[in-house]
Amino acid sequence: MESKKSLKEVLVSLIRPVCLTIIISFFIFLLSLLGKNSNYFAFWGDETNQILADDAAIFIRSTDNFNWTFIVLFAIVVYIYFTELKNKNYKGIVAALSLYGVHWLYEITNAIIQSQSGYALWTVSPESTSFILLIGVSWELSMMFAIAGLAMSKLLPDNPKKLIFGINNRVLFAIMNAAFFAIFEIFLAGTPAFIWTYSWWGAIPVFITTYIPFFLAAFLVPEKSVKTQKMFLSITWGLVAILLIVLIPLGII
Repeated sequence: MESKKSLKEVLVSLIRPVCLTIIISFFIFLLSLLGKNSNYFAFWGDETNQILADDAAIFIRSTDNFNWTFIVLFAIVVYIYFTELKNKNYKGIVAALSLYGVHWLYEITNAIIQSQSGYALWTVSPESTSFILLIGVSWELSMMFAIAGLAMSKLLPDNPKKLIFGINNRVLFAIMNAAFFAIFEIFLAGTPAFIWTYSWWGAIPVFITTYIPFFLAAFLVPEKSVKTQKMFLSITWGLVAILLIVLIPLGII
């Protein structure tokens, strides 16, 4: 039986992932210097966006912009899940639900921040969506995150223990996918659809504190025992359900 890693071995194994994260963060920082005057990209929040955020808050769960793409997207996601279940891709489903559940915890936290401080870390505009679920997530974004873990897990090597550049491939792919999503969000934040209001919030904290945990959940949980998978999903989704059931009627989110 393989012995458990010592604390020293665990710390040593973290050095390269941490260094890679720092390098990518520095690269994003350099991009922010090069593109600080860009009309198409936003690397950091801007307090002048608070007016737009105030307008968006009025439309949370409003049906004023509802259209039938809502149903189409939902049908597509359901089809994808059922197809994966029929093909017995249980790891893929676990990857999808793990990322999606963590995503919902983040969105609830973001909505609580908006409720308590006046502004969320990220906000979606009502013009860009058929329905705003919470201040930072539209129906379209939610459906994307529902399948993001599944889609990206298809890129993973078959061997979960394989090292690439001395980094476990699951961890490496989590960091690289997080970088891709964070850099793409630079474009989204430069459009009227996605709003950052805090000057200290931007692509680098999004990369480190948001997307890396998303993809670590998607790529690491499916490799755990079935018992651990069930426990993670039960706790995550149970907490999501409790928070939504309690906080929405109270008007907090």
